[in-house]
Amino acid sequence: MKPDMFDKPVKILLGLGIPTEVNSVMHAYQILMEWRNQHDPARELALKACRAALIGDIDAQTARAVFVAFAERHDLLAPETGGLLAERSKRSSDPHIR
Repeated sequence: MKPDMFDKPVKILLGLGIPTEVNSVMHAYQILMEWRNQHDPARELALKACRAALIGDIDAQTARAVFVAFAERHDLLAPETGGLLAERSKRSSDPHIR
């Protein structure tokens, strides 16, 4: 595995709510560079973490955690669909729930 790869992708919603999997520090860095609010403190912190990870000062998982915090702050995290699908399946199989 490349040193800038995340152990687990971060799934975020971009543009018109299109889910995007961010798998690496470089991908997170590119998204942050294109962020509409260039003076956002959360963005600045995430950018610093990504830069540090890209030069090897911190590990990719630390940069991932800061990127996740940025995404949470801006409501960008995509909902986990596994639980939603399981709940929908459970409801549709129960004749008492409509």
